[in-house]
Amino acid sequence: MKRIGIIGGTTPESTCYYYRMYMEISRRKLDKHVYPPLIIHSINFRQFMDNPDGWEGRKRMLIDAARSLERAGAEIIALSANTPHIVFDDIKQAVNVPMVSIIDALIEEMKRRGIRKPLLMGTKTTMSSGFYTRKLEEAGFEVVVPEEKEQDEINRIIFEELALEKFDSRNWLLKLVERYAVERGVDSVILGCTELPLAIKDGDVPVRVLDTARIHMEKLIDLAIR
Repeated sequence: MKRIGIIGGTTPESTCYYYRMYMEISRRKLDKHVYPPLIIHSINFRQFMDNPDGWEGRKRMLIDAARSLERAGAEIIALSANTPHIVFDDIKQAVNVPMVSIIDALIEEMKRRGIRKPLLMGTKTTMSSGFYTRKLEEAGFEVVVPEEKEQDEINRIIFEELALEKFDSRNWLLKLVERYAVERGVDSVILGCTELPLAIKDGDVPVRVLDTARIHMEKLIDLAIR
């Protein structure tokens, strides 16, 4: 089996969720007590968020982490968060082993499930900067994003609550999805931040739930055991 390398720490809680998915999916796909080799490089999230050089500095941190994983023997590398995919292509070019994009894995799953019009939820950067919606629209999906004030509140909930395992605003998130299903006709919700699955799960809302962390880890394990 190939050795999986995960760049974690963005946030640590989402990295823990990735590891839980790693265990759950491995147990479903493989024999008892069999897991693909896994290495996690967890970066300092405060240094990442407050980097004085913005995304250029964050990109350098992620490239250093990817190269560290490559030196440690990782044969497949992935980011355990959606927002850092804004610099995914640059990181991919900086290493000599394959990197697996969460967005590419998501698009593959959406096509398989016949999704047409998803609501995209995530950090403010993921929802507003265009790098995420552009790839989805190029793949043929009609993407709906929340209004700006709603984006600000989702962003606040992610960093001030979910990243600290607090769920005070969970009902607000669920009602937001329900309203977009009724008013805008979305047929699914993309949990485009790997903290969001902590608050929203299948059956909580009247549309299909696309857990990007789970979809990503499914793809990584399939590649590791292929």
